[in-house]
Amino acid sequence: PYTEIAKRLNLSESTVRKRVQALVEEGVIRRFTIEVEPSRLGLRTVAIIGVDVDPPRLLEVAQRLSQLHEARWVATSTGDHMIMMEVWISDGRALTRLISERIGRIEGVKRVCPAIILEKLKG
Repeated sequence: PYTEIAKRLNLSESTVRKRVQALVEEGVIRRFTIEVEPSRLGLRTVAIIGVDVDPPRLLEVAQRLSQLHEARWVATSTGDHMIMMEVWISDGRALTRLISERIGRIEGVKRVCPAIILEKLKG
């Protein structure tokens, strides 16, 4: 990867490697990762879900949601919903079951507001 970056920036590979290493040491780069195409794994439905909870249970519910294997990320937030999460799942029927049988049954959950992603344009 350093070679490709170096070519694009018209720099030497060693310069790129040193700069990246410095960014890692400074904590600017926290990790290196891969990007997965969920549909290639049979996960054809991606949804962002807003979850409203009883305030005293906020962190407890967020922790429980983060344990769901379908959850890509879970965050507490301000705004329309107290918790936001992204899930990858096989289809709409499976999403309905996830919401009704698992998320909705977590003690403290008051409301679940899913939004299915139609097309990802960036990120």
